[in-house]
Amino acid sequence: MNATTASKAYAKVGVDSGVALADPHKLIAMLYQGALLAIANAKNGIMRNDIPAKGVAISKAINIIDEGLNASLDKNVGGPLAQNLSSLYEYMCLRLIHANLKNDMAALDEVARLLADLKGAWESIRPSAAATAQPVQPVKPVADPLVYGKR
Repeated sequence: MNATTASKAYAKVGVDSGVALADPHKLIAMLYQGALLAIANAKNGIMRNDIPAKGVAISKAINIIDEGLNASLDKNVGGPLAQNLSSLYEYMCLRLIHANLKNDMAALDEVARLLADLKGAWESIRPSAAATAQPVQPVKPVADPLVYGKR
């Protein structure tokens, strides 16, 4: 096994382990991060004039956005917010297709900005560690002697 194959296998195990251990909130954050990384790789492909690498990276970003982020929306429960996010994800995919056809760095930058904004908003609503900790046990009320007529 050469060093490249070994490092790819190691990275895959790291990603697989991260996914296996992540809560649903973290998984969405990982999807945002993966899409941003794929867009960065697409930009590198354009700069290096590596058309196959650009195509693979843009396809990966589209798959993450469509089959990951968009598919995870519950449009029945999420109402207008989920519908709006779905429309935004569809727009991003169209812009990525355009970027692929035209080598349009501005379109890649636009989608990356949108994803980064959504990722930041998503991370800002992350449940705190205190909220996910063990629930607080209710305290039994102590009888107040004044309330019950005792002193």
